[in-house]
Order: sequence, then structure tokens, then C-alpha cells
Amino acid sequence: MGKVTGFMEHTREVPTRRPVEERVQDWFEIYQPFSYEKVRTQGARCMDCGIPFCHTGCPLNNIIPDWNDFAYRDRWRDAIRVLHSTNNFPEFTGRICPAPCEAACVLGINEPAVAIKLIERSVVDYAWEQGWIKPEPPPVRTGKRVAIVGSGPAGMAAAQQLNRAGHSVTLYEKADRIGGLLRYGIPDFKMEKHHIDRRVEQMKAEGVEFMVNAHIGVDVPVEELRNNFDAVMLTGGAEQGRDLPIPGRDLKGIHFAMEFLPQQNKRVAGDDVPGQIMATGKNVIIIGGGDTGADCLGTSHRHKAKNVHQFELMQRPPDERSASTPWPQWPLMLRQESSHEEGGVREFAIATKEFVGDGNGNVKALRTVRVGPAPKFEEVPGSEQLFDADLVLLAMGFTGPVKNGMIESLGVDLDARGNVKTNDDYMSSVDGVFAAGDMRRGQSLVVWAIAEGRKAARGVDKWLMGETKLP
Repeated sequence: MGKVTGFMEHTREVPTRRPVEERVQDWFEIYQPFSYEKVRTQGARCMDCGIPFCHTGCPLNNIIPDWNDFAYRDRWRDAIRVLHSTNNFPEFTGRICPAPCEAACVLGINEPAVAIKLIERSVVDYAWEQGWIKPEPPPVRTGKRVAIVGSGPAGMAAAQQLNRAGHSVTLYEKADRIGGLLRYGIPDFKMEKHHIDRRVEQMKAEGVEFMVNAHIGVDVPVEELRNNFDAVMLTGGAEQGRDLPIPGRDLKGIHFAMEFLPQQNKRVAGDDVPGQIMATGKNVIIIGGGDTGADCLGTSHRHKAKNVHQFELMQRPPDERSASTPWPQWPLMLRQESSHEEGGVREFAIATKEFVGDGNGNVKALRTVRVGPAPKFEEVPGSEQLFDADLVLLAMGFTGPVKNGMIESLGVDLDARGNVKTNDDYMSSVDGVFAAGDMRRGQSLVVWAIAEGRKAARGVDKWLMGETKLP
């Protein structure tokens, strides 16, 4: 325990966000600088509990009290060693993870939780600044070859783990850059892409081979992977967006969030995007109240939309932790993302009944109705409304992986939710074909993706070698 009385002496402090009027003019990360001395003070608040519930709150089982203590003691090199022992990419989770570890923090029972996410991000950023993070190529090669399909956080984590175990790993990505949803789903104002780029460079130096513009099952036959590799891992994500098949769905101006967001990320990266979907000067309605919807909201603000509404089917959550989700569970409560601070109107308990056209094939309004609580969502009589809309973005989540192409060609079994079904070692019904991440568990968090990639890598290594030393 770094400082026995630290949690009594210091209050929680985290970086402030840049002023709204400034940050909506650019695509840079939204937080102000925060000194490492202040981070040390936050590390002092960790109580090093006898039973650290933060461990179980974190899908990666990060050894949180240890690196909190090292940060407090100014032992940053030890801190990054412990952090990397369970998490390949803490700069990703330290920026975009919702921090279930903090929701499970024991101090959080009656005080603001330890700023775990801040300390994690600070430790890895400091390590990069000091040049401590270097390539770690394996001392020997096993002669085994592994293909990984999908370069999001699950695929990247699995690739790094398997490569360090000595296998020759090729990571395939259908897009033109590595990173999956981290690259083309998460806006730059939440995580700038140079964080991905330097990890890719590290992994290249370690021996991982990257293949972009390679759509397995479309451009590259599945048989090519099965014939040329000893094992194949599927980490392509849950990319099938949930649709809203109501009258008027065929009108122009209605798009999935994952049509809208990647285009802007490409533009920020310097690409020319002909026909880009823009919110500039438009009445925008985002259907879906989660993180993807908030990302569309922040992007629309930066496009200078005329006005934006974000619709959520569920009732408005309470401002504080609901009694139905007591500590250390993930709390049901209203969350205010940075995008919500920037403007727009959040509408709860609302359902869209019809997309209304302008007579020329374009959407011009949404016909809605207020609804009661789940699971019935009974319509409230007399609550119909009409909202102006020039651009509608569907951000209602994802229903699982895209089935046509690779999954159909491989013939792997699916579970009841339409995800790739695996055993405890993450192997599918097809011998030698493994799956991890959202493609296996459904739409989830970046921290779960990394955890899945690591566990699946262990399963592959065990299957190839008969035993494994991977954590």
C-alpha cells in the first residue's frame, strides 16, 4: 500500500476536458494535460484492499493495486512491467474503456473511486515517452504458422501473444489500415490513431506480418488460409448493424453509424472521401443512445450540424447508481459523455414509427411515439410527435458477425445469438479454427476484446504445441 492514509487525505482528480467551443473545432483528443505528479497523488488513494474487487471488475484481471502503488512511488518502469503482464495495449483501454474496474473499487462504496483508468493511461504514456516500450521478438521460432482474420484489439492482442510464443503470425485486415473498430469506429477525439500506429510498428519489428485490403472469403479464399496455415483465428468483430425496418426505410439520408463514422476517420487520416456523409447544416437524428450514438453525436457537432437529437428506446436512467445494481456491479445510471456536453438533445423512452419523405425520395422527418418501460415498451396514447430530419444515423448496436463469405465458407457452428460458437479453448466446431472477440461473444468492450484475444492465443498455442506458457 503506497500511502496508508492516502485515501483520506486526497480527493479524486482527473484531467479536465478542453473547452467545448475549442474542441468542436478539431479532431484531437479532448482532455487537458495532467501532470505525472498529480497522477502519483491519485495512486496514493489506492487502499491495496485485502480483496481487490477491481481485479474482478476488469475482464483482463489487471493487477491494479500493484501498478497504483508503483506509480505513487515513482517506480514507473515497474508499473509498466506489471501493466503489460496482463494488457498488451493499455493506451487503448486507458482511453476508451468505460472502466468497470472503477465501478468495483472498494473505495467507491462511500467515496469517489480511485482514478484507475487515468493511472493506467499515464503509466503507458510515460513508458512510451521514456522509450521503454520496445519490440520483444521471440528467441526461437516453432515453425508453426497462424493466420488471424481481423485486426481489431482482439486480433492484435492474439497476434502479439502468439508471435511472442514463437509462432509465425499473419494478421489479415479487409480495410486499408490496421486497427478494426479502433481505427474506423472510434472517433479521433476519443483516441488519436498514432496510438495504433506505434503498436503496429512494434509488432512488425517483433515479426508479425500484416496484410491489409485482404477480405477473407471475398478477395482471399478461405481455402488459402486453411492450406497455408496450421491454425486460423477469427477476430473480425460483430459488424452486422441492427436495422430499423419501418415504413420509409428506403429513403435517402438514412445510414448506419458504421457508414458515417469510418468516413470521417479516413478524412482525418488525410484520405479523400468522395461523397462523404456530412451532418453540416442538417437536422440530424441519431437512433440509439449508447456509445456509438454518442460518437455520431460528437462527429455531428464537429461537422457543424444545425441541430441534433439522440433517441433512446429505454427509460431515462437515474442520475445516481440504481439500487438494482449495487456495488460492485456495473451501475445502472445516466452517463454524460463528452459529446453530450457539446450540445444536442437526448430523448428517452421514444420509438420511431415511420421515416417521412419529402416527395423526392429524401428523408425529411421522423414520426415517433413515447413508450413505457421494457420489456413491453407500450405506446403512450397521444404522444405522437414529428421531428425534422435531413440525416438519420442508425446506432442501435450490432446483431453479430456478418455471415456471408468467410463464416459460411468455413462452416463453423453458431450459437443461439448468431456468434461463432467455441469450446473453452476458443476453438470452433471446425478443427484448427478459433474465434475471439466480438465475433465470438457479441458486441462488447475493447477490454473484453483484448482479454478474448489473449485467451484465444493461449488456446491456439496449447493446440499447436500440446502445452502452453502463455498467460
